[in-house]
Amino acid sequence: MTAHTPEVLVADDWRDYRLLDSGDGRKLEQVGPYRFVRPEPQALWRPTLSSDEWDRADAVFSPSGASDEDAGRWRFHRDLPEQWPMRWNDIAFLSRPTPFRHLAFFPEHSVHWRFARECLESGGEGEVLNLFGYTGLASLACAKSGAKVTHVDASKKSIGFARDNQQAAGLEDAPIRWICDDALAFVKREVRRGRRYQGIILDPPKFGRGPKNETWRLEEHLPELLAACRDLIEGPNAFLIATVYAVRLSYIALEQTARQAFEGAGGEWQAGEMTLPHEGNDLLLPTAIFARWRA
Repeated sequence: MTAHTPEVLVADDWRDYRLLDSGDGRKLEQVGPYRFVRPEPQALWRPTLSSDEWDRADAVFSPSGASDEDAGRWRFHRDLPEQWPMRWNDIAFLSRPTPFRHLAFFPEHSVHWRFARECLESGGEGEVLNLFGYTGLASLACAKSGAKVTHVDASKKSIGFARDNQQAAGLEDAPIRWICDDALAFVKREVRRGRRYQGIILDPPKFGRGPKNETWRLEEHLPELLAACRDLIEGPNAFLIATVYAVRLSYIALEQTARQAFEGAGGEWQAGEMTLPHEGNDLLLPTAIFARWRA
């Protein structure tokens, strides 16, 4: 097994989101009408914009200094609404500051939403399983293309926000099953039921807990999850999309684990890094590693 040359995917299809600058462990973003500063450990270089530009941020997330880089608090420099409308392509959704530095969506994932829609538009069964689905933008992008979607997340709050996004997108009647469950446990049950999907999307965390206090550890459980996903996928236009934010994990590790789980399935693999382009220069901000397969 030989790893492919890595590919760099650039999420350059946004109007409502812009990466204005990054550096010194932070990033400056325009998210709809508001400007935010958030931690970004991979931004080791110097910022290119002046400190005055950074000081114009409407809110800054300050890490707590604990081992969890996501923990901390927001400092607001002016009153912001609880949430505000955003749009990607033909999908409307809502953004908001969350307690763990996120803004309720990951802009770099647009590269996968496009890929999933290309696979769905090529034909096939049109059923998609979105694991660790968070606030549901991948689910909505697939549903907008006519797919039936099963959205699984262990957080009731995330599923509630995903339903809000469904309404904001005008997709209330779309065939989406919203399921609060442990991803690995759900996939194992689906295998026993004999269910099949055209596509599976997964964005597992490094560590997490299911609704019944199940424990998820990426290095321990990802191979088992990928192997179970192989049993669920079928069809000439089948696809898998896997994203990982554990920065200590190489794209090669992710690709080779996924390819081993899908041994004998044929098809084509891509693997590498996901990035966000800077506005006004040619810098790219690396955000995550990915591996994806298409029959």
